[in-house]
Amino acid sequence: MTIILKTDPNNPDPLILDKAAKILRSGGIVAFPTETVYGLGGVVYNEDAVKKIFWAKKRPIDNPLIVHVSSLSMLEEVAVSIPEKAYLLIERFWPGPLTLILPRNPKVPRIVTSGLDIVAVRMPAHPVALGLIKKTESPIAAPSANLAGRPSPTSAEHVIRDLYGRVDAIIDAGETIYGVESTIINILTKPPTLLRPGAFAVEDLERVLGEKIYIPSFARGLGEAEHAIAPGMKYLHYAPEASIILVEPASQNIESMVEKIKTLASSYLEKGVRVCVVASTETIEKYTSLKIPILNIGSRSNMFEVARNLFKTLRKLDDLGCIIAIIEGFEERGLGLAVMNRLRKASREIIHV
Repeated sequence: MTIILKTDPNNPDPLILDKAAKILRSGGIVAFPTETVYGLGGVVYNEDAVKKIFWAKKRPIDNPLIVHVSSLSMLEEVAVSIPEKAYLLIERFWPGPLTLILPRNPKVPRIVTSGLDIVAVRMPAHPVALGLIKKTESPIAAPSANLAGRPSPTSAEHVIRDLYGRVDAIIDAGETIYGVESTIINILTKPPTLLRPGAFAVEDLERVLGEKIYIPSFARGLGEAEHAIAPGMKYLHYAPEASIILVEPASQNIESMVEKIKTLASSYLEKGVRVCVVASTETIEKYTSLKIPILNIGSRSNMFEVARNLFKTLRKLDDLGCIIAIIEGFEERGLGLAVMNRLRKASREIIHV
């Protein structure tokens, strides 16, 4: 059975954290909220616990995990030869949704890093996550707390749907803040390389580093990396049961995008297929004549709102029984890059207009 432990997100109950930490120290796995999405954690040094994470998620073994720490001393316990550039970013962005690729301390089991000599590390900003790591007195290896390939969980309800009965405990502390995962940077390359866009915009990181960050095509959601050295680089990700068709406007040609989506939706309706549309606040009224479910993902002028709503909107498509979901594209600027990465990774078809 899976235990559900409810607590306040800002002032977590010490007794709840103690109970969850005891489960972790005894080799169990616990789902818990971070500021990005819910994570599924096990003590990083316990190989059996780490194996349970891969089993519970049905996660490919060559897809590395992120190690979560609560202090710089804990960071220096799992990584070695940390470059000065890393500390520049750490000083500005930790605790927070930034994951750094660093040289692995040999004491970190290779199963955590999928056999690699590098390790992905971050310090979460959520009081529950930080408190849990401190109570456990160990770094925690934790990917997102969902079945592999599914939309990431932004509430305990999402975790319960995917993993109830497959994990020892779930800490329910309401919805997460950002709604998309951490930004992952390989700080060991010259220039630094974006491996996954996330809650911190690349532009903000570049200002601190004083140099450009290389953005490969897979980080934009276009294709897969040949080898995964961090989460989100390979395999279908973030996808609901509904088949996603993403319509991307050229130069933000919104009107052409809307007309293309209306034409596509009408064609599926004529075939008797249950089709839904995911639209922005600015365009949602343009689809009302279709008489189908239209989901508002947020305003184009507020990409934080769009990112926060992204995964729960994708999950709602399945709640509505959508077979085909046609989704508007967004500009690849700031958080828009993370949103488009997730939408492209989740899509079965991408149409440019």
